Amino acid sequence: MSSDAALVSSAHAATMERDRAYEQVRQAIVSGQLGAGAAVSERGLSEALGLGRTPVREAVKTLAQEGFLDIVPMRGTFVRQLSLQDLREIHEVRLGLEGIASVLAAQRGGSDELQACAAELRAMADAPEPLDTDAAQRLGWRFHEAIFRAAGNARLLGLYRNLRAQSGLALRQNAQYDALRVHAALQEHLGIHAAIAAGDADTAQRLSWAHLSLALQTKLRLLASG
Repeated sequence: MSSDAALVSSAHAATMERDRAYEQVRQAIVSGQLGAGAAVSERGLSEALGLGRTPVREAVKTLAQEGFLDIVPMRGTFVRQLSLQDLREIHEVRLGLEGIASVLAAQRGGSDELQACAAELRAMADAPEPLDTDAAQRLGWRFHEAIFRAAGNARLLGLYRNLRAQSGLALRQNAQYDALRVHAALQEHLGIHAAIAAGDADTAQRLSWAHLSLALQTKLRLLASG
């Protein structure tokens, strides 16, 4: 192998290790394996993942930039505990992103995936009690993601996924959230889909904003009382 080829191969391997470290640490945070406030050791992560310190260090820096970790000088690195202000800021950004995505999806006529999600939402809304709130939340996430895919903008989708994961850190702290919001959210999702399917971009945007605003009010109330 030539020296140039060796350098390329080495760089590729380093990138793969960095990406693997990032994905595994991020998943540990999102899944709750690393809970809010938990200390994160680069050495411990390196040993647990079987990776070098350098890719782990790079992954930690990226996750800190994305809002999943807090690096505190002279103390260490910790899984971020979302504050009320954090949650407010996340939702304010989502208002913009999802408003744009809803408009683009309506202008482009929706998608088969979005239609399929709406059919599942409708069946769930019409089903007899008790409702599986975990399944309803997962379906809601799929619906939101389907809107972004129907919008046809990969960058918007990437930004949404990151914000949704951060928002999910707060949801884990309040198990009551699903019970309080799930029934209303099903109907709100169906309303958004109807507007997108009708090509009514203004209504799709307005309903998306109303849906997110109601969700934020519930989360803030629960976090404040918890």
